[in-house]
Amino acid sequence: MRALICGSVAFDTIMVFNGQFRSHILPDQLHMLNVAFLVPELRREYGGCAGNIAYNMRLLGDEGLPMATVGADADRYLTRLRELGIPTDLIRTVDGQYTAQAFITTDLDDNQITAFHPGAMNSAHLNVVSTECGISLGVIAPDGRDGMLQHAQQFADAGIPFLFDPGQGLPMFDGKELRHFIERASWVAVNEYEWHLLQSRTDLSIEEVTARVKALIITRGAEGSSIHQRNRREVIAPAVPKALVDPTGCGDAYRAGIIHGLLHGLSWPVTGRIASLMGALKIEVRGTQNHRFTLQEFAARYEESFGQPLELRAAR
Repeated sequence: MRALICGSVAFDTIMVFNGQFRSHILPDQLHMLNVAFLVPELRREYGGCAGNIAYNMRLLGDEGLPMATVGADADRYLTRLRELGIPTDLIRTVDGQYTAQAFITTDLDDNQITAFHPGAMNSAHLNVVSTECGISLGVIAPDGRDGMLQHAQQFADAGIPFLFDPGQGLPMFDGKELRHFIERASWVAVNEYEWHLLQSRTDLSIEEVTARVKALIITRGAEGSSIHQRNRREVIAPAVPKALVDPTGCGDAYRAGIIHGLLHGLSWPVTGRIASLMGALKIEVRGTQNHRFTLQEFAARYEESFGQPLELRAAR
């Protein structure tokens, strides 16, 4: 069983300013803003939703195939994915473009200023969903706008169930287009803010969404998550992390847990708890793809967190 993950592969350049932005940005001078921040701490991380989800799926013993577009500067990222056992056959290199990348500056109050360059991601529509790679389900994660629309239609035309995970790409679409996704998807996953935005643009209630899909998953950070089906709701308690280090990528880790449950036909309560623990393990480590564990360690942590045993099996 394999999952095809349509989404971004990107670099995250993260800088830390050892002060507060508010001390350097004058509210009455925003019309002529010109500031510079000294950032003695800088690191570059591997990121992008497709890359992150595939990485987390690999930790759970599953096979995720990222389908993305990158620039000529992605060689070391692609090499790393292959070394991790993640296929790169469906990642297309676009000549004359940089790989998508985010430049994030964080201050001591955890405020962030981010600049995002989509680069090759805008060519996502050049990739086409194929039924020849033996996939059981698909994922539509943040990617180029045209690519997201086309891949959703291609999954639907091929009869492949897919998870719609719009994330930070949600503002690119109007209500009609978001309804287009929902009516073709099998599952929808959003955080609480994204749910309110999705609801306001489509005028659809939870009941109306769950009449169209098998499940609507809404995450609420430290408050846990809820999984809504028609006439049924599962409230998933949060797994408590041992440290709060870096929330970046927690949503992608959670999605990998959801995909694991779908691939193995697990119940929604178990699936939700696996996803919750994935998010907690990610937040304990800096970067989106630096956390590691064995399946035995994960099962032990699951039992510690939820008081129930867990048997994890790698997808075949």
